[in-house]
Amino acid sequence: MRAYYLTYQFLLKNTKYTIGICVILLFSFILLLVPDLLGLQISLQLRLVALVLLCVYIVLSFEMVHRTTIALFGAVVTIAIAIALGNFQTSGGLEKILGYIDFNTIGLLLGMMVIVAIMSNTGVFQFVGIKAIKASKGNLWKLMIILCIFTATISMFIDNVTTVLLMVPVTISVFRSIKLSPIPFVIAMVLASNVGGAATLIGDPPNIMIGSAAGIDFNAFIIHMGPTVAISFCVSLLLLKFLFRNELKARINDRDGIMKENEYAYLKDINTLKKSFGVLIGVIVLFIFHGFLNLEPSIIALGGAAFLLIITRLPPEQVLHEVDWTTLLFFTGLFIIVGFAQQSGLITLISNLAINVTNGDPWFTFLIIVWLSAFASAFVDNIPFTATMIPVIHELNENSIIASTFDSFHISPLWWALSLGANFGGNGTLIGSSAAIIAIGLAEKLHYGISFNRFIKIGFPFMVLTLLAGTAVLLVDVLIRI
Repeated sequence: MRAYYLTYQFLLKNTKYTIGICVILLFSFILLLVPDLLGLQISLQLRLVALVLLCVYIVLSFEMVHRTTIALFGAVVTIAIAIALGNFQTSGGLEKILGYIDFNTIGLLLGMMVIVAIMSNTGVFQFVGIKAIKASKGNLWKLMIILCIFTATISMFIDNVTTVLLMVPVTISVFRSIKLSPIPFVIAMVLASNVGGAATLIGDPPNIMIGSAAGIDFNAFIIHMGPTVAISFCVSLLLLKFLFRNELKARINDRDGIMKENEYAYLKDINTLKKSFGVLIGVIVLFIFHGFLNLEPSIIALGGAAFLLIITRLPPEQVLHEVDWTTLLFFTGLFIIVGFAQQSGLITLISNLAINVTNGDPWFTFLIIVWLSAFASAFVDNIPFTATMIPVIHELNENSIIASTFDSFHISPLWWALSLGANFGGNGTLIGSSAAIIAIGLAEKLHYGISFNRFIKIGFPFMVLTLLAGTAVLLVDVLIRI
């Protein structure tokens, strides 16, 4: 009885766990019992794998357990389900499981994390923070523009998770020195990183996953998504000025002291910085030409990381300690779950539902994917959502009506729709993107808490309005290319 009482007290004090468990129980009832009541022929494996995937989403949304923990646990459960139902052979099973993991995505992230880890130790990001304040001359609106442009630009060439991981501590440090709240600027940088990261293959984890799955190269991403992101980013700056109009009226304390600070004192190792920039530029150039060279982006990123380790002679254990291994393991677990979901027939079921809703109309399907991806990504981390949607897009592209309409395109517009929706939708809530989750976590560690409600009041209207602009531009761009 005491155990039940303690459990009751725990759930009472932790509302998110109570709500999360209730939602899981509701979906368990729906998935396990309702199909039989309605006479639907849905296999037990499909229902159980769908339940695992939904539970992972729910746990991620309510932040009940660390995302890497639940992803790995979910992967183990899906494997156990397949074995228990006799749909998975243990002999050769490891090769099958490894086949579900997109090592191109894992390798690309790992390589870029190593390069950025080496760069971060040179003090270049602290240098940029002080330089930005000086360039703004104490005007907070100008400072926000500078930081957002810098963050969005960097996010085009370094994944936005890594960008905010480096920029948030710097920004908070700078604002502590001027005795102002950094919260509006932290939120603004998260929003800018998600918008800017949508422009390139390596800017945002969803794009990395889409590019790898669809065979889209670096140049194609910039050509198709670049104009959409550029116009949407201009709209986003105007929105930020309006949304933070009250906070931007504050005055910087000790402005003269900050203006006299020597930003060059933060640069610790000029030699390593030069080598890092040289390698980063080389990697970006190879990304641009990787289609002609027949090189996977992961090979380029890992090769650049290895070369930088050699020329800097830094201890590998020191650099690898800075790599975000939890994120890489999160991706691994997620790929395994989605792989089993595809094998069970869940992805085919979802794609058929999408076709039934749109009657196979290609352009309606295009718009549905943009807005469905955006609203889903606002409440579920856009990485697992993208992982689930990639095989759905493959299925939709094989539909005869959609295939005939988009036959003239080298790359199906549905991929751009998914990229736009998943990246921009991640701005809707605090849990919508990995960049937001990491930024808020860092801010809390440094004693600047940002609540779910505070973020959604800014992020959700920002998401809707930038997505409207982005959808219009992307649709025009696609129609022009017919």
